[in-house]
Amino acid sequence: MARKTASSTVLVDRTGAVTTITINRPEVRNAIDYPTARALADAFRAFEHDENARVAILYGAGGNFCAGADLKAVADRGKAMNRVTEDGDGPLGPTRMKLSKPVIAAVSGYAVAGGLELALWCDLRVCGESAVFGVFCRRWGVPLIDGGTVRLPRVIGLGRAMDMILTGRPVKAREALAMGLANRVVKTSAVLREAEKLADHIAQFPQACMRNDRMSLVEQFGYGIDGAMKNELRHGMDTLKSPDMIDGLKRFKKGSGRHGTF
Repeated sequence: MARKTASSTVLVDRTGAVTTITINRPEVRNAIDYPTARALADAFRAFEHDENARVAILYGAGGNFCAGADLKAVADRGKAMNRVTEDGDGPLGPTRMKLSKPVIAAVSGYAVAGGLELALWCDLRVCGESAVFGVFCRRWGVPLIDGGTVRLPRVIGLGRAMDMILTGRPVKAREALAMGLANRVVKTSAVLREAEKLADHIAQFPQACMRNDRMSLVEQFGYGIDGAMKNELRHGMDTLKSPDMIDGLKRFKKGSGRHGTF
């Protein structure tokens, strides 16, 4: 296991092909101030450029995923502490990044306000039974500016997203699973372990194909149906040229992976 400290509030571990990035401010339910946002962005940039890292996990220390922006720090130091310009990183760090590799959110406890937005930025969400999602910033008049109004309806649909965004109500794990906000619900004590298992599973697939299929899925919202189909073909053609494809066909010919086995 390779362990690095991006900052005192962001911890980075890499085991094999899986990088785990942990928000480490449990005393404030992992609410994010400016230094933490910057460290999170830097950690994910390093993950993106690490050729040996295939999947990342975003986790919160101490029983909560993330309570969003540290509003006390904002009130004390002013708006300048969060990044609110159109260019550069998002206010909470990585939320404007378009990575080429998947990220899994391991969610226990509160994933609210900006914490919900961080979870939505991730590709998959493995949730403990203690998980609570919600636009809790509604009660203080703080907007969603880390992609919440964009990603939430794409994940759960317009009607359900409108309900969450207008009311600010809490959504617990089982309801989140039913609406598609959570991909897995497990015992809270097993959240990180189950996220690691899922990350290991994804990391074992031929990477060129998985990443190209993922990118086509991510990019399709910027196209009409015809443009999305052409974009899928472009990514697919890149995969067909990949050595992974040739290796996969050889393994299939030898009988590997048939009948639904992995």
